[in-house]
Amino acid sequence: MDVNGVVAEGFEPVREAFAANFEVRGDRGAAVTVYRDGHQVVDLWAGTKDVDGTAPWQRDTAQIVRSATKGVAAAALLLLAQRGELDLDAPVGEYWPEYKTAGKERTLVWHLLAHRAGVPVLDHPLTPEQAADPVLGAQAVAAQAPVWEPGTDHGYHAQTYSWLTGELVRRVTGRSIGTWIAEEIAGPLGADLWVGLPSGEAGRVGRVAQVEAAPPDAHALRVRPKRTVSEAYANPDSLTRRAFGAITPMPDENDPAYRAAVLPASNGIATADGLARFYASLIGELDGGTRLFTPETVELARTERSSGPDRVLVINTRFGLGYMLHGGASPLLSAGSFGHPGRGGALGFADPESGIALGYVTNGFRKSVTADPRAQALVKAVRESLP
Repeated sequence: MDVNGVVAEGFEPVREAFAANFEVRGDRGAAVTVYRDGHQVVDLWAGTKDVDGTAPWQRDTAQIVRSATKGVAAAALLLLAQRGELDLDAPVGEYWPEYKTAGKERTLVWHLLAHRAGVPVLDHPLTPEQAADPVLGAQAVAAQAPVWEPGTDHGYHAQTYSWLTGELVRRVTGRSIGTWIAEEIAGPLGADLWVGLPSGEAGRVGRVAQVEAAPPDAHALRVRPKRTVSEAYANPDSLTRRAFGAITPMPDENDPAYRAAVLPASNGIATADGLARFYASLIGELDGGTRLFTPETVELARTERSSGPDRVLVINTRFGLGYMLHGGASPLLSAGSFGHPGRGGALGFADPESGIALGYVTNGFRKSVTADPRAQALVKAVRESLP
């Protein structure tokens, strides 16, 4: 496999791990970018643009990143709070009166970001066409009764996070969250990332698909999922299946209509550089001088708000405000790291202490939810590259 791009001196282990992702971990098309202290130190790509094609991946190839989009959506709410336009400790109903129903009256804004809102499911799931309508999505979560008292427990809001965050941004700013991200985040950063893909960018985006994991190394430790996790995904009545099935049937992620929809829980599209550049801007100044988060907002983002057994993912998870934190479910660079994986592959995160920000995107999705072996190999290689 020919690996294209550059690495700065000292980061050669990342190139080696990236090549190994193709040679032994089954990657078909992927890219990884790393920034340190606002400067790009790794920019690599290889394979094919489409998971089932032959056209080569280009430096500006973008892919859908699934739940890695959630970290970008969280930044929208945190930036509004940073600017004094949104109170994270206020009731959601203060901005969105229709939400004050069915036992959700005391839900606070930060509960949405920390997956404590109690509405990870919809009693009446939306079709992909309905899900793309932000009005219908907002009405559905506003009408939904919580499955636990908001604020008292946590569980991953896999799909409903789209309408919870999107409607709050619309109520505060008058703009869709996709437009807000384009105008206030991606545009100023010069970052190739979109929540709601413009038609003019469609040609850059590759086809994705589920792929089988590569055979494990003969000497590798084989880890089977716990029976409780397997049972949760197999049981159609479990919170796990219902949360991921809030959009039913599963959307075709290669459908132009789905890619153009604004679903900040699941359908963001980015290059590896776009994702890494975004995270680099959260923790310091980019090479162009732009910084999004103040140090105080960084601490808000990565201060633990939820931890322990996750009622949806059925494993122990840790969340700050909109971001997964370093832990067994989502190992990142260090204890201070914060970011978000995309189910089955993608990863974006920042580590303030080392100044590292990483973005990894792929066109081949696996069954993993939070800790894909390919992304983890790259994180380990970055760790080895640091003095």
